[in-house]
Amino acid sequence: MGDNKELIEAEAEAKLQGQAEIWQYMFGYAESMVLRSAVELRIADTIHSHGHPITLAQIASGVGSSSSSPSPDTITCLSRIMRLLVRKKIFTATLPSDDRETLYGLTHSSTWLLNDAELTLAPMILTLTDPRKLAPWQYLSSCVRDGGGAFKKAHGRDLWEYASIDKAFNKIFNDGMKCTARITMAAILSAYKDGFVGVGTMVDAAGGTGAAMAEIVKAHPGIIGINLDLPHVIATAPVYPGVSHVEGNMFEAIPNADAVFMKVSREADELELVETRAV
Repeated sequence: MGDNKELIEAEAEAKLQGQAEIWQYMFGYAESMVLRSAVELRIADTIHSHGHPITLAQIASGVGSSSSSPSPDTITCLSRIMRLLVRKKIFTATLPSDDRETLYGLTHSSTWLLNDAELTLAPMILTLTDPRKLAPWQYLSSCVRDGGGAFKKAHGRDLWEYASIDKAFNKIFNDGMKCTARITMAAILSAYKDGFVGVGTMVDAAGGTGAAMAEIVKAHPGIIGINLDLPHVIATAPVYPGVSHVEGNMFEAIPNADAVFMKVSREADELELVETRAV
């Protein structure tokens, strides 16, 4: 009798835990949007500019509110944002011994939210949480039932065609790709030091605005870099010393070079299959 009661209680506890997990998944979007708000409000940048942990009021003063002093609504909303981000260990919260206001500081995680840092994930956060990038997820079940690409279902065009006509989205997307290219290349160039020896010319196929190739050429000045991507991407590419930008489609032709550099992500490929079913 006792064993049966314990089994029933254990089953009830497991079911309750399962419910809690489903609630957590349902509100998973909130964490992404709070992270986006932190980037848009430049919370990490404001704390970093002071050089030490600061109060909520000091953070509020740096978020660009339209009023001269933060309103009660601003403080209330900001406190809720910070509460979640502290709970997720993105920022720290310390109550001074003299019981003054709580001080909020940076962590290793929040340094990746700095908008002006050389290595940052802030642009990618804005890219992945952009409404136009989120819309295709509403069509995931439709892709299963009817086939087709989610991005095209949401916007009437695949991602690359859409980016070619929406300049604002094109910039957001390219900025996201650029910031991750810098992070990736910092790791590659550090570990793969001899991999570029003997290469005279190199083409980065689908190299975006050229950030990855620029890092390669900076580390290996003897390499002549060629950055290949679609016309609407190349149109926004900045000038990099030692790198020439070429318009084209890597699936049709790649310029002649000693080596071809390609970045392949299985996770990205699977996501793209869901979103765009690109060539």
